[in-house]
Amino acid sequence: MTHTARRIGRTLALVLPVVLVLSGTLAVTRVPWSTSGPESQILTASSEKVNVRAKPRAPQDILREKLLLELQEKDPGVALTHLQREVERRPSLARHCMSLARALGRAAVVHYGPTRAQSYSRPVCDTSYASGVAQQAG
Repeated sequence: MTHTARRIGRTLALVLPVVLVLSGTLAVTRVPWSTSGPESQILTASSEKVNVRAKPRAPQDILREKLLLELQEKDPGVALTHLQREVERRPSLARHCMSLARALGRAAVVHYGPTRAQSYSRPVCDTSYASGVAQQAG
């Protein structure tokens, strides 16, 4: 008797999980997850031009783009001079000076190489330009 009970228990232990998984899978596939009809909404891309105002950009982001463009068109020395002048003219940019100078240093290494980029280094914004050059070069 105990042998038969064990055999039935083992069979159920193997078959029952399989039956439960299959029945759950079949139940999920038959549920209408999305309604088909006029109340269902489908989002599509539109080819219409929509007037959406661009978010105003921060002054330091505008300055960063301007300085990086100067760095590529002229040289890092000109960009560093303009950075220093802008910080003197608008003191609110002083807290962003180090990150701007570091970005110029990294961009100078990419554009001019580490040796030439380092030759433009000077103490603007606590030597952050040199720090950016060192980060990018090493």
